[in-house]
Amino acid sequence: MRIDIITVLPELIEPFIKESILGRAQKKGLVEIFIHNLRDYTIDKHKRVDDYPFGGAAGMLMQCQPIDACISKLKSERHYDEIIFTAPDGEKFTQPVANELSLKQNIIILCGHYKGIDYRIREHLITREISVGDFVLTGGELAAAIMTDAIVRVLPGAIGDEQSALSDSFQDNLLEPPVYTRPAEYHPVENPDETWTVPDILLSGHEAKIKEWEYEQALKRTKMLRPDLLNE
Repeated sequence: MRIDIITVLPELIEPFIKESILGRAQKKGLVEIFIHNLRDYTIDKHKRVDDYPFGGAAGMLMQCQPIDACISKLKSERHYDEIIFTAPDGEKFTQPVANELSLKQNIIILCGHYKGIDYRIREHLITREISVGDFVLTGGELAAAIMTDAIVRVLPGAIGDEQSALSDSFQDNLLEPPVYTRPAEYHPVENPDETWTVPDILLSGHEAKIKEWEYEQALKRTKMLRPDLLNE
């Protein structure tokens, strides 16, 4: 898989994609991630990529020319399954969307910035618009990083225990059940006479009963915290 990210602030994303699961996935050859500085594609001698919007609206807009030039160059080199724009008014980014995108061969993610982009780019070049939430960020770089992380971590071999990704929250419209690690009994610092324990069922070794407990707990937490997921 290949992911190309177009941005005016590559320094925000470059360190992120080199570390942890993303870094290991690239070293394993599971994914290639390339960052493209939009300013490298502008014909403006001052490397400007934005201008005032027609009609007198406030803010600045990213211009057509550098975006078109960058996307056209990439498309001349390979086919892209999706050209995504990180937009607050786009479709909601969910785990099923991440799963779907992980099956693609090549995708472009265009990071919005300033007041957005010239709408002609959205009309003619963008194939999908995705939002990471009902809020506005300074730029789409964080959104692109979030999407890239969610997409790559479900690629086979990206994480050590593939079952771990399959049991994450939202994979089956349920939140993750409570999880615990050693020691089985813990005495907190402020109240050392108190004992925090792990549910007995998790120490039983009875796999079927543990799975049943985990499902019950996931359902309980979902009903309490995110009942909307049960209606999707």
